[in-house]
Amino acid sequence: MSISTLHQPVLYQEIIYFLQPRNSGRYVDCTVGSAGHALGILTASAPDGKLLGIDLDPKALEVARERLAGFANRVFLVQASFATLREQIDAFGWDYVDGILFDLGMSSMQLADAERGFSFMMDAPLDMRFDPKNPICAADLVNHLSEKELADLLYQFGEEQHARKIAQAIVKARPLRTTGQLAQIISKVVPREGEIHPATRTFQALRIAVNQELDALQKALPQAVASLCKGGRLAVISFHSLEDRIVKDFIRRESRDCICPPKQPICTCGHQAILKEVTRKPVRPKTEEVLANPRARSARLRVAEKIA
Repeated sequence: MSISTLHQPVLYQEIIYFLQPRNSGRYVDCTVGSAGHALGILTASAPDGKLLGIDLDPKALEVARERLAGFANRVFLVQASFATLREQIDAFGWDYVDGILFDLGMSSMQLADAERGFSFMMDAPLDMRFDPKNPICAADLVNHLSEKELADLLYQFGEEQHARKIAQAIVKARPLRTTGQLAQIISKVVPREGEIHPATRTFQALRIAVNQELDALQKALPQAVASLCKGGRLAVISFHSLEDRIVKDFIRRESRDCICPPKQPICTCGHQAILKEVTRKPVRPKTEEVLANPRARSARLRVAEKIA
């Protein structure tokens, strides 16, 4: 399977429409992955638009480098966490940028690579690290957290209603070394709900915890807004409610002049709006896209524009 068919960028047309790439613009793709969106941004911002692509996954950067080779000195790729976004932008001497994109979803390449341990569909080591240099992998959490810590992790990051039952079963079955072992243990104690595999939320929670995804997002959003020029746009594609809630709350807070408690009679916060919501409600993929790429079905896009 070729690179282009292995991963289809979600909401591709919508990203190009809302970011409005232009000649001489500067853009950042904080999760460049296999460069599907980056390719579109560079094409639309020809002949002089530039793009900084960031990703924790060195394998993804190899693919991006290959796909974007034709853009020569217009594209720059770095392996880093987007939690260090401002640092990465500063390294290129850019004061401000015109658009920033976060695509928070897993790539099809990561899911298809059995050895990465992201999927319960194939038996593989319990890894789940975007960056192989990360000292913590999923097996460490599964085998060393206490039952309560494990249950809290599954509930907080997976919104798993059966968190306690799953944590108890995992602790009894330790040590667990592979994705298949973990999925089998969960399937024994959690009933299947329609098409959703019982292990889905547990795998999500472990992946988020291993890669500190929510913490990185909360750190990156203020840096992104600070890095945008006036009129620059922030676009975030999320795939589950935890991410979307963080993005929605951040954009709405930064789009208000006052963030004092609603019943407080006089404003004392001094907060001033620096964003305006471009998409009041999240943009969802069209039916045609979901049929062509089922993994797009849970995607939500929120866009904001810097006004000050």
